[in-house]
Amino acid sequence: MDQQDVTYDKAEYIETASGNKVSRSCVLCGSQNIVLNGKTIVQSGCIIRGDLANINVGRQCLISKGTVITPPFRKLPHGGAFYPIHIGDHIIVEENSIINAQAIGSYVHIGKNCIISRSCVLKDCCKIEDNTVLAPETVVPPFTIFSGSPGTITGELPETTQDIMINATRNFYKHFVAVKSTKT
Repeated sequence: MDQQDVTYDKAEYIETASGNKVSRSCVLCGSQNIVLNGKTIVQSGCIIRGDLANINVGRQCLISKGTVITPPFRKLPHGGAFYPIHIGDHIIVEENSIINAQAIGSYVHIGKNCIISRSCVLKDCCKIEDNTVLAPETVVPPFTIFSGSPGTITGELPETTQDIMINATRNFYKHFVAVKSTKT
């Protein structure tokens, strides 16, 4: 089944030299500490907190509307500290998810309205179903599906997950088409 074009107002997005498309209505705090490695789409209403620690997002990722990404926080004997977060390549994060993970591998699909709690680690090729809440410090193994609150393993993914995610992210980027602004 062919993917339908998703249109956006060209005036509402900034396109970088490396092909990133970032909505003007998202909030990038500490943008000097946020690295988008190319052909990543950050849709409207997202909040990315690079002012707390470095955030590195891989290539060909989709960060959907209303997503919040903050680096993980750890309590220390004399206060606390935020730690950098690394997000791999070919990631899809659907609408209104909150991410506070330590690391997210490549080829990961995070559903709508998910909460990825403090210091979680999502390994390569995993899926988090819609409305899932992962408890702090949860490790999601490769080729697993997590769902529920708290999230637990509810299924397995095929060995072709990497190819499926590459095709999904490339197709979304290809079909994310600019239209001329109708505003005057």
